[in-house]
Amino acid sequence: MLTVLFFLPVLFLLFLYPSKHNYKTLDILKKDLPELTNFVDKNGDDLSLENHLTVLGFLGETPMDDAILALNLKELVYDKFRGFKRFQIVVLVPESAKDQVMLLEKELNQYEFLEYWKFGFGTKEDVLAAYQALKISTVLDANLKTSDVFIIDKERNQRGRLDDRDKNEIKRNSPIFGLSSYDCLEVSVLKNKMSEDVRILFTEYRQKRKGNFNSTSRRADDLKGNEKN
Repeated sequence: MLTVLFFLPVLFLLFLYPSKHNYKTLDILKKDLPELTNFVDKNGDDLSLENHLTVLGFLGETPMDDAILALNLKELVYDKFRGFKRFQIVVLVPESAKDQVMLLEKELNQYEFLEYWKFGFGTKEDVLAAYQALKISTVLDANLKTSDVFIIDKERNQRGRLDDRDKNEIKRNSPIFGLSSYDCLEVSVLKNKMSEDVRILFTEYRQKRKGNFNSTSRRADDLKGNEKN
């Protein structure tokens, strides 16, 4: 039994950190995003992107109406990476959403307190400005909501994929298309693409700490994260 308990963390780390053969740095899509200086959490404390690996979302004025988005993100991303150094999920909402956020937090915290999940409150103009600062392919709806979330690194760079084609699309010489956001309504996107990309970013920082980071590394051609369920 003790042997099993010893090896379980090792196996998890092997899962989290891809081998060099399978590893490619996650592309920088947009640099130097503005800090969240105009947002505070429910306790009035400041929020920060700097020195955090952040999953950034926007749930609008009525977040409880789209609780499935938050639940998918919790189960398929947050639960995998909670507790890892400097990881956080930040969801920006207008100040008018405070009552709805309290209801959503109660739902999310039903089984455990989500220590690394934060809601940031600001004006409608602040929410819109934070969204428009990103590299985006969609717009916020009338309630300032989108089902898309974004990966922001510790240097406030937006990360993603400049080329999101799978093997078959590459063989067919299909036009290149990128991936700048991850749709919380698409379970396969969260389970495969986003989980893979967050792991890759953690690997990058781990290699930087060890002093053997290679910015020219490339992801393996199998691109297993693109397989559909």
